[in-house]
Amino acid sequence: TPTLASLHLVHNRFLSALISVSFMNNQKQQKPTLTGQRFKTRKRDEKERFDPTQFQESIVQGLNQTGTDLEAVAKFLDASGAKLDYRRYAETLFDILVAGGMLAPGGTLSDDMTRTEFCLFTAQEDLETMQAYAQVFNKLIRRYKYLEKGFEEEIKKLLLFLKGFTESERNKLAMLTGILLANGSISASILISLYNENLVKEGVSAAFAVKLFKSWIHEKDINSVAGSLRKVGMDNRLMELFPANKRSCEHFSKYFTDAGLKELSDFARNQQSIGARKELQKELQEMMARGDPQKEIIAFTKEEMKKASLSEQALISIIWTSVMSSVEWNKKEELVTEQAIKHLKQYSDLLKAFTSQGLSELSLLLKIQEYCYDNIHFMKAFQKIVVLLYKADVLSEEAILKWYSEAHLAKGKSVFLEQMKKFVEWLKNAEEESESDEEEAD
Repeated sequence: TPTLASLHLVHNRFLSALISVSFMNNQKQQKPTLTGQRFKTRKRDEKERFDPTQFQESIVQGLNQTGTDLEAVAKFLDASGAKLDYRRYAETLFDILVAGGMLAPGGTLSDDMTRTEFCLFTAQEDLETMQAYAQVFNKLIRRYKYLEKGFEEEIKKLLLFLKGFTESERNKLAMLTGILLANGSISASILISLYNENLVKEGVSAAFAVKLFKSWIHEKDINSVAGSLRKVGMDNRLMELFPANKRSCEHFSKYFTDAGLKELSDFARNQQSIGARKELQKELQEMMARGDPQKEIIAFTKEEMKKASLSEQALISIIWTSVMSSVEWNKKEELVTEQAIKHLKQYSDLLKAFTSQGLSELSLLLKIQEYCYDNIHFMKAFQKIVVLLYKADVLSEEAILKWYSEAHLAKGKSVFLEQMKKFVEWLKNAEEESESDEEEAD
């Protein structure tokens, strides 16, 4: 039986354990206060005031000392990056190099800060000088890669400020931008700024684009320009440089051709034609899927052909693709031929309506050859398709013989020529018999 003394001892030990656990818990709970102190320190750092005045003073002073010697400017900028906070004041840096000082919204220079007269806007307005300035920017960004994104943002901003600049300043900026686009220092996505409604409405965007594309094409060529525009989805948006009431291929073509940029107007015309073809193909497929009468499809296609100035050769390719895309094809080779014949017989009037010329017939034959080659289960169907279209008066014997003798593609050549051999011989014999009959009649 436990004595009173032993019970007191157990009780005291239990109390000591509780106090110890409580003390340890208190110690654990106090730890977050240390984190809180560190957090306060970080917050104090974040509140450091943004003050570009001293930064601008340093850059302006350096530019005033180097003057128009752009080699010296590049060296000064390279060395200053180690002492000055380029990352924090990137926008200020680029504003000074372009306009001589920090720009206020709208493109005017801030009055309360020191400026320099040695900048892009005060330089000589010629391509050679702009190429030299482009080198300064290229060297700076190569040295301090983190400036790359900030530089693109700066160019976008400057384009939005175009109305605040003089014509000469805009011309210099346009030439510089074209050179930078050509050497890949900036992406063509910066052109989005030119689609600003106010700039477009007042003709500023189109005039700027002329100078920009001239210097870009001078540095590279139209194919390089086209590739860069396609990469960022700008290839189909050039018409947007003009207000809605002037947004036509004719106006665009005349404006840029008169400005000496015929290659750009040709590119835009071609892009518009490609866009029109895609839209037409989509519409045709929808009409076929709905089961619209062929008369309606033919009338609609002729109207679109006229509207988009499409040739019959271009149109027959679109029609063939639309017809063949409007059905789910059987994957079995022995069944697909029968399915194709039945389907094409249904649309023979549509194909016939747009093969009134020999070149159109030949274009159709080449599309059929290409399709049968690209879709392997159609390889054995080629001859039967051609014969069907011959009997439906879509293809003439002249077109078939020309295709066979010289105009065929290399794709699947031996297979398709072998398939057509007997039919071509029959056509030749029929032609000879016809000529013989005519001579006897004479």
